[in-house]
Amino acid sequence: MAEVEVSKTFEAAVERSKKIEADLLVNPKKYKVLTGDRPTGRLHIGHYFGSLLNRVRLSKMGVPTCILIADYQVLTDHEAFSEISQNTKQLVIDYLAAGIEPSDDVIIYPHSYVPECNQLMLPFLTLVSNAELSRNPTVKEEIEAAGLKNVNAGMYTYPIHQACDILFCKGNVVPVGKDQEQNMEMARLFARRFNRIYNIEYFKEPQSFHFSDKAVKVPGLDGSGKMGKSEGNAIYLCDDEATIKKKVMRAVTDSGPTMLNQEKPEAIQNLFTLMALVSTPDTYDYFNDQYNNMAIRYGDMKKQLAADINAFCAPIRERIIDFKNNDEYLAKVAREGAEAAAESAEKTIREVREIIGFRD
Repeated sequence: MAEVEVSKTFEAAVERSKKIEADLLVNPKKYKVLTGDRPTGRLHIGHYFGSLLNRVRLSKMGVPTCILIADYQVLTDHEAFSEISQNTKQLVIDYLAAGIEPSDDVIIYPHSYVPECNQLMLPFLTLVSNAELSRNPTVKEEIEAAGLKNVNAGMYTYPIHQACDILFCKGNVVPVGKDQEQNMEMARLFARRFNRIYNIEYFKEPQSFHFSDKAVKVPGLDGSGKMGKSEGNAIYLCDDEATIKKKVMRAVTDSGPTMLNQEKPEAIQNLFTLMALVSTPDTYDYFNDQYNNMAIRYGDMKKQLAADINAFCAPIRERIIDFKNNDEYLAKVAREGAEAAAESAEKTIREVREIIGFRD
């Protein structure tokens, strides 16, 4: 799909999201959110401000929320699965420490704990062509980013896995970034095709959800791009004070502005973006004025930024330590979440089998 078409699709999704967001405040039980992450490592402040904070907000609004730990999807990278169990546990810890509170309406579960949801894969595989999967922009980008030449089928079928994850639990709101919009279109395609082939309005088309001005792209400390695990430019929620200070003090800067009110280069703007997230408005304004008046001292700014990031992370870090030492509770959260997800999956599979024509 051409870039212009992708942009139009994204813009339309953003407009739909605004209407959904307004309705969520009034009718939270009308929706079910499906969201989650692959267990590839610890979460950082980019995850927190980019998506996790909004997940917490949605769950506390009373919106039924399913948080999937997509451990099976890690298997597409044969070099990354050795730490799946450890990373899965860490994700549960980070979710809880960030403010997710499991309940009847809010569940956390690893994909591998719910084999029932995989039973949708076979009928869904018949709803899409190999050419359609090969053209999927998200799959192509993942393959290019990983530098893969011999691509396993798991990578190609990633959009089908995602559609199964969404549709088995009847998720109708899926918070995603712009880069996931094409996978969401595929999920809607599966819903439409299943309904058309079997002449029934069974699956509802899930809607992408973009948090409009509430989502933040958090920059890394290396002067370019977004914060990420693989880029090595991240501040993790569990980083201690000394680690945070060391990372921030190493952040890329320049020799300073040479004109009054000079436009900030990307590396400098990144620091101000981080400061806007964790510092007080007065602190931000002080350093912004210093920059505009050519009086900025980056060393002072970095020290303040490191202190403010640490102050922000400290309570989350303390909760991470507490949860890390409570294996019994962590296992309970994953087990009960999986039981709730399995109950939903079993119901969906039973109904899908009947629709297709299988009889027990």
